[in-house]
Amino acid sequence: MTKLSHHSYGAGHPWYYLLGGTVPTLKEIREEAHASGYKGYLAADIEAIGRKQEPQRSAATKTKRQKLEDELRKDISRYRECARELRTHRVADSDVKQPACSDIHTAISLKHNHIYNGFANLKTLESLPEQQLDLFGM
Repeated sequence: MTKLSHHSYGAGHPWYYLLGGTVPTLKEIREEAHASGYKGYLAADIEAIGRKQEPQRSAATKTKRQKLEDELRKDISRYRECARELRTHRVADSDVKQPACSDIHTAISLKHNHIYNGFANLKTLESLPEQQLDLFGM
């Protein structure tokens, strides 16, 4: 079982939050993604970039990195909103006897999974061979 689990549900599952699991920090999500060895859903596309010849590889790597970082920033922003909404929801529903999964539980679990994938994709991108520097500055 992973560090980010609660009542046998992982942080990527809505019931993790429904049953009171803590909202993982970004650092915890990143560490979990890296430790898992998961390469991300774009692994095949990223590895194809690594097989390109210079200078196409460098340009494609830069473009992909920018896109992944932009998506990750948006996901992180929404994740933080979801975390605030979840805290509010938990306070408002603290007296409910029968727990029921609501939209916020699904939303935060999906954002967790998007961020997890984002970190995994960036790690895979970082594993590509470094750009070879031009010895003559051309």
